[in-house]
Amino acid sequence: MYPGAYDPARPAVVTADGTTTLTYGELEENSLRLAAHLRAQGLRRGDHLALLSDNDPRVMEVYWAAMRSGLYLTAVNHHLAAEEAAYIVRDCGAGTLIVSGALRELGDRVAESVPQVTHRLGFDDGTYDAALRAASAEPPDAQPRGADMLYSSGTTGRPKGIEPTLPDGDIRTDPTTYQLLFQPMYGFGEDTVYLCPAPLYHAAPLRFCGTIHATGGTVVLMKSFDAQGALEAIERHRVTHSQWVPTMFVRMLKLPRDMRERYDTSSMRVAIHAAAPCAVEVKRRMMAWWGPVLYEYYAATEGNGITFISPEEWLRRPGSVGRAGLLGELRICDEEGKALPPGETGVVYFERDELPFRYHRDDDRTREAQHPDHPNWTTTGDIGHVDDDGYLYLTDRKAFTIISGGVNIYPQEIEDCLVLHPAVADVAVIGVPDEEMGESVHAVVQAAEGAAPGPELGQRLIAYLRERIAHYKVPRDVEFVTSLPRTPTGKLAKGKLRSAAQGAG
Repeated sequence: MYPGAYDPARPAVVTADGTTTLTYGELEENSLRLAAHLRAQGLRRGDHLALLSDNDPRVMEVYWAAMRSGLYLTAVNHHLAAEEAAYIVRDCGAGTLIVSGALRELGDRVAESVPQVTHRLGFDDGTYDAALRAASAEPPDAQPRGADMLYSSGTTGRPKGIEPTLPDGDIRTDPTTYQLLFQPMYGFGEDTVYLCPAPLYHAAPLRFCGTIHATGGTVVLMKSFDAQGALEAIERHRVTHSQWVPTMFVRMLKLPRDMRERYDTSSMRVAIHAAAPCAVEVKRRMMAWWGPVLYEYYAATEGNGITFISPEEWLRRPGSVGRAGLLGELRICDEEGKALPPGETGVVYFERDELPFRYHRDDDRTREAQHPDHPNWTTTGDIGHVDDDGYLYLTDRKAFTIISGGVNIYPQEIEDCLVLHPAVADVAVIGVPDEEMGESVHAVVQAAEGAAPGPELGQRLIAYLRERIAHYKVPRDVEFVTSLPRTPTGKLAKGKLRSAAQGAG
C-alpha cells in the first residue's frame, strides 16, 4: 500500500511534542507535487536525490516523492562536517539537494563545494513550498518504485554508498521488501502508533517510517533522542510500537527509578531493537521493566539478509539475535571462506539468489564483501556463530577484533560487562599497538555523573572486570574522556578512537 490508500484525515506523522501533524492527505498530495516538480527538473528513474534534514515531518514527503518516482534517495548525516557531507552528495551524483531550515548554513557550504548540485530546495526559505504550489497533484499513470541509497556510518573508515538494486513495479500495487518482512512480524496496521526516536538519515528509522505509512499507522517523530523525553512520548501518544538501539536502553535504565516509574508504558506492544548487539543484562532489565515486548532483528543497511528473534525465544536463548530464512540464508565461514559447523566462530555471510547490493562506484569494496567462491554470499564484516538450531550469536565486528599474543579478543564482551557499572556512562574497548603482544586491550571510558575519573576509578574498573571475565581480556589501562564518538544511532566510531590511540603511541 501507499499513503493515498488511507483516510486523508488520518495523522501520518505527529511530532513528539504534539505541535505539528502531517496527515495522510497532506503526505499524499505533497509527495505527488514534489514528484511532479522533480520530473519537470529532468529527474528520471535511477537518478539520485540528496536530502539534508533534521527530523522534520517533511522528510517523509521527500521520501515518498522519491519512492513513487523511481529515484534513489540519499539522506545525509547532518552531524558530519561540511566537507564530509559534501563528499556524500558529490559521490552519490545528486543534482538536486533538499535542505531543512535548521541546516541552511550546512546546506550552503555543501552546495558551494559540489558544482553538480544545480537545483536546491529549502523547507523554510520558501523554495520548497513554491515548488509544490507550482506542481500538479494529479497522480501520473506510472509511479515506479524508488529506493534509498544511504551511506555507511563510517565507523571503520570513509562512508560508502550502499546501492541496492532498484526494484521493479509500481508503489500502488507492489509492496516493499520491508513491508513484506515487518508487517506480519510486528503486526503493523492502521492502529499502529510508532515512536521514532532516531535520526531519519539512517536506514532503519527511515525505512520503518516508510513501512508504517505503507500500512496506515501513525509515526510519532522525536527531534532527537533523550531518555525522559522518550518515556513522555510513549505515555502521551499511547505508543504501540517503537524502535531502539541498545545505548538508548542503557540511558533509560540509568534514569532515577522514580523517573522511570513515573511514566505509563503499558500501551507498548512491540519494542524493536537492532543496529548493535545488546548486552544480555541490559535486555533482561528492559524486559523486567516493559515486559516481554522486546523484539530483536539483525540486519545491515546493505539489506543482504536478516534474522529475527521474539522475546520468548530470546528468554530461552539469551544473547542470540535469532534465525534467518525470510531474507537470506546464514553461512558462517573462516578467513579462507570455508563453511564452519555450528558452535565455531567465523565471518557471518548471507546467501541470496543474486547480489542484493553494490557499493556505489567502488567495485573493490563490493568484491571485498563477497565470499571468495560464492559471489552471492555477502558479509558486512560481523563475526559470530550459530547453535545447532540455527540461532545466531554475534561476537563483534571483524575490524574491531583485538589480536593480542595471537589470541582473538572481542571488545563487545568487555564493553557489555562494563556498561552497566554505576560509575560508567559509556565505554569503548579497542586494541592499541603493543611491542611485545602486537596489540593490547585498552578501555576508553566516559565516567558517570558524580564519579571521579582518574587512576583510582580505573583500577576499580579493572578489578571489577577481573572478577567477571578471563584475565587476558581485561584492559591493561583505562583512559577517561568527556564523551565517546558515537553516531546518533548509537554506533561507536572506533576508527577515530584507534587512530587517536595510534597517533598518541
